[in-house]
Amino acid sequence: MLNDTCVNIAILGATGHIAKNLIKGLSATKHYQLNLFARSTERLSAFLKENNISEQIHICDYEQFQQEATYDVIINCIGVGNPQDLVQNPFSVFQITEQYDNLILQYIQKKPATVYINLSSGAAYGSDFEAPATRDKILNLNVNNLTVKDYYGIAKLNMEAKHRSLHNLKIVDLRVFGFFSSYIDLESKFLITEIIDHVQTGEILYTSSEDIKRDYVHPEDFLQLVELCFNKNIKNDVYDVYSRNPLSKFEMLNYFADEHGLKFEIKVETAYASITGSKTNYYSNNDNAMGIGYQPRYTSLQSVRDGYQQFRMRNNDENN
Repeated sequence: MLNDTCVNIAILGATGHIAKNLIKGLSATKHYQLNLFARSTERLSAFLKENNISEQIHICDYEQFQQEATYDVIINCIGVGNPQDLVQNPFSVFQITEQYDNLILQYIQKKPATVYINLSSGAAYGSDFEAPATRDKILNLNVNNLTVKDYYGIAKLNMEAKHRSLHNLKIVDLRVFGFFSSYIDLESKFLITEIIDHVQTGEILYTSSEDIKRDYVHPEDFLQLVELCFNKNIKNDVYDVYSRNPLSKFEMLNYFADEHGLKFEIKVETAYASITGSKTNYYSNNDNAMGIGYQPRYTSLQSVRDGYQQFRMRNNDENN
């Protein structure tokens, strides 16, 4: 651990899906001072109030970031959370990624003892996931015919390349393939949000006969991995984030059908279209995070089960 008494942490993008889970998990211990940066401090304050989080918390705006505060750890949770945003404004993924990454890099170059943890993506491997990612996976990119599905991955890969070039700094990229919790934005266009929407409305979900695999890391496992990076001896590196076992589309559909009344039907002409590519097997067999002690406890099915139960509880609380 960086400090035996209190670790001073800055979290950028504090109102994001993954960030909310980190804030909730990290705030449960007295060893962390959380400096939370968000564009909407109102939304952030509402989240903290809803979860009774008040101790050792500072709400900040981005103008305060370059001031004289000393952070032991910076966690960058900023990114395009909804793939649909890529269609509306494709350039934003490059602009937002570069703006805040460069802000953090300027800081840690002045204060090299700081650990920088960046949330990258499995999309850095490209859009070809006929097979899951491995340590030897080669990026296949048609450089003369780039499309929207390539932009997100290129932005993340560019970020990772910059970080590896600064090999003397403590920068860790965590490639997230899938993450689900009760804080997910139902307006985001993912398979799991589409399923939840159909559970809530009772409408029939039409899907193709093609099976795909997804990996949903449990918030507790992700927190475990992040805390493993709070180490003064951490090396400049990248780690894939994975659950104990991925989940197929039909395993997930059958779970929601059996447990929550989902109605679904197979239609030959129906296809699940992802803006960032079809990604039949979007998960990783690259387990190099074991080298720093990462051992996930939960399968993707357990992550979905727990996340949806908490989602229903939160919805019930809000409606009562």
